Amino acid sequence: MISLTALGTGTLFSKNNYHSNYLLTVGNYSLMIDCGSDARHSLRDLGLEIKDIDGVYISHLHGDHVGGLEWLGFGKYFGPDDLCDLYASSSILPDLWNKVLSGGMGSLQCQIADLNTYFNVHAISEKNGKFNAISHANYVSCQLVQTCHIMNGFYIVPSFGLMIDTGSQKIFVTSDTQFAPEQLTDFYGMANIIIHDCETSDYESRVHANYKRLVMLPNEIKNKMWLSHYQDDGPTKYNAQVDGFLGFLKKGQTIILKRPGDN
Repeated sequence: MISLTALGTGTLFSKNNYHSNYLLTVGNYSLMIDCGSDARHSLRDLGLEIKDIDGVYISHLHGDHVGGLEWLGFGKYFGPDDLCDLYASSSILPDLWNKVLSGGMGSLQCQIADLNTYFNVHAISEKNGKFNAISHANYVSCQLVQTCHIMNGFYIVPSFGLMIDTGSQKIFVTSDTQFAPEQLTDFYGMANIIIHDCETSDYESRVHANYKRLVMLPNEIKNKMWLSHYQDDGPTKYNAQVDGFLGFLKKGQTIILKRPGDN
């Protein structure tokens, strides 16, 4: 069976819904899509532990997407389990270690550590952008989709959504992205299911797609779109289904995905 579970659906500041991270499960292999600071709590709520996680994909370097990696890496390193696979674009891996993780994880007793000490690191080339995290299930592949999340001065900070292809369905997880239909329409068209970044605050941050913008998308796109990364009061402010969306994705919700041969 292939499934995608929402470990959380909230923003960095969410108090109720945890960070918007997901769990892709294919057979006995479980791949986290991002690992925010709330990961240990969101996994616990589903009855899962570190030992149940085989791999992690990182989209970009904000704390609600990487803040749980120290916990995960130390837990695997000092525990009885094998190290966790770590998948990320080659463009973010140096900063993931040098600017995010090295301060807490760079030193072990009588040892100088690096990212490979704690994870089986898989650098994904931007030229190809594909990886197959589940080696025993070659009908599932993952393709990086670069999005525009934040401009750091005159530079686009690397951030990547994920197109998951089961061989029968394509699921587009945008991760964090601005409202950018000109850049994303082709990917919307490819996907059977879309899990889209959606802030629901009255103030538009301009670094996330706001509900007031997303609702203007054509119905043929909205009717295959789940909304995630929303403020805690989002579902009480807007009726997403009435507006044509599949709805607000709920914390703990599982989507069963089809593979070749499934009806």
